[in-house]
Amino acid sequence: MSTSYQVIARKWRPQTFDDVVGQDHVVRTLKNAINRNRIAHAYLFVGPRGTGKTSTARIFAKALNCTDGPKAEFDVNDPVVQSITEGRSMDVIEIDGASNNSVDQIRDLRDDVRYAPTQGKFKIYIIDEVHMLSNQAFNALLKTLEEPPEHVKFVFATTDVQKVLPTILSRCQRFDLKPIPPDLIVGRLEQIAKEEKINVTTGALSCIARMADGGLRDAQSIFDQMISFCGAEITEPDVLDVYGLVSAEKAAALAGTLATGDHCGLVAIVDECDSAGRDLVRLLADLQAYVRAALLDAIANGGSTQLMGGVPLTTEQATRMLDALREGESSVKLGLAEKINFEVTLLKAIEASRARAIDSLIKELAALAEASPATAGGDGEKKKT
Repeated sequence: MSTSYQVIARKWRPQTFDDVVGQDHVVRTLKNAINRNRIAHAYLFVGPRGTGKTSTARIFAKALNCTDGPKAEFDVNDPVVQSITEGRSMDVIEIDGASNNSVDQIRDLRDDVRYAPTQGKFKIYIIDEVHMLSNQAFNALLKTLEEPPEHVKFVFATTDVQKVLPTILSRCQRFDLKPIPPDLIVGRLEQIAKEEKINVTTGALSCIARMADGGLRDAQSIFDQMISFCGAEITEPDVLDVYGLVSAEKAAALAGTLATGDHCGLVAIVDECDSAGRDLVRLLADLQAYVRAALLDAIANGGSTQLMGGVPLTTEQATRMLDALREGESSVKLGLAEKINFEVTLLKAIEASRARAIDSLIKELAALAEASPATAGGDGEKKKT
């Protein structure tokens, strides 16, 4: 009997600390805590979706409950570790905070923590999306969270830490997982492609990483879909066509029209992208990334940059352009006429970059006046005579 297909995001889920991508600060701290026997009773993992919060929580549970543990470098073939991986362990309880958020369910959990673990050293509760718990549920958890039994550890994960009560936060060690850089996502996908015997170009992987917005799970899901669409050969045009993306070269050309104020060129590129069915909302995000890079370059180089089309842009111009693009986001996303709103947003960005702040003009006029006092005095003397 053939085994059921497992998606790449699950098949390639991190199983050890060394498999975790882009969260070295978290991995190092957890490893040191285990090696130095400084294991806290409650941890909170905060970060965007797909950055490894739940996966890191499971790996941490394996390290605590593995045979002869706690050990940061555990054996993945250890029966205890395998039972946790397969979700069979009675000592590692995963709870979905979104569907188990009532006060009664938390009271049941509070009663269960009194019982000793059956196999491992600790009884570990992993509560995903903990911010979904009600205030009453949070309050019911407070006392247990502050003084849990010696054999109990709590690991919380959330994408919205602002909704977690401060009384809960103060009882946990907090770890902020950051969005994963595109180059690390590309490196991980290259490794997966090699193992899966998929030929994929670097340009295609870069497009996938760009779409993932720092989430490795999203990147793996996109890669999985591209394999279904293309088979064992994936190129950049394939990814662009499936997801309606604009190539990096085309986005750079459009950014150049913003810098040069080329209205005709801008409209022509937008028409081309719209006719090809490209995602204009995504293109707007790409343009913001270009202008932001130019702004940072201007700041680093004394107030001027030539990254956009080779045309000099000051820090003020880049800032105004980026602000205009940001202000147009809602109209492009939610407006009835996406293309028109997109064009208007770009044209406003050009005009905003050409405008000058009144305070900067006053400073320039003052500087000119101070630089030519002798000329002003000479004219006065001529008028008197």
